[in-house]
Amino acid sequence: MELEQRVTALERRLAALEHADEPGEPSAFRAPDEPGAPEESVQSVPPVQLGSSREQPTSEGTPRADFWALEGFKEQLAEAGPIAEDGGVLFTGAVALPGGERYEWQYGELTGRLIEADWSERAEAFAALGHPVRLRLLREVLTGSRTAAELTSLDGLGTTGQTYHHLRQLTAAGWLHSQGRGRYEVPSTRVVPLLVALSLAKSP
Repeated sequence: MELEQRVTALERRLAALEHADEPGEPSAFRAPDEPGAPEESVQSVPPVQLGSSREQPTSEGTPRADFWALEGFKEQLAEAGPIAEDGGVLFTGAVALPGGERYEWQYGELTGRLIEADWSERAEAFAALGHPVRLRLLREVLTGSRTAAELTSLDGLGTTGQTYHHLRQLTAAGWLHSQGRGRYEVPSTRVVPLLVALSLAKSP
């Protein structure tokens, strides 16, 4: 099997990881800018126990039940064969926002492909998050303030011109999408990644 076909097969397996037993569940294993990426999902999400990287495996080396996502991901990597021998990373989320929108998203990537990528191409996306005003704008948009008029009227964001400058930077980096008529939204494919980035920034 060619390298590209093996990678594609692995991506299909990863997409099915969270929803393999739920017929009709949409696949969410797509790159953020890949055509056909899922929009908001309204499926109910059962309660789960979340694991932590600070927790250690048992002394016998047996899998921990609270690392269900990690163990499932490792199984998918093992089935993929040599192409995934260096492992990979996976993040996923099921999010309900204050405005009622719900998002379910899953994305994974192979270690080798990440290491070989041109990291400088990701600098703009990271840089756009590196300012407290831009982070606040993203939070405000996520929680319901969607128009330029609402955003520019918020206290502590600077002048109207400065606020528009920050909005343009967030839009250029893909963290915001302009819907026209001065309305903004966080693209559905960026909601969970944004929250993941915030979680990572808080991690020790």
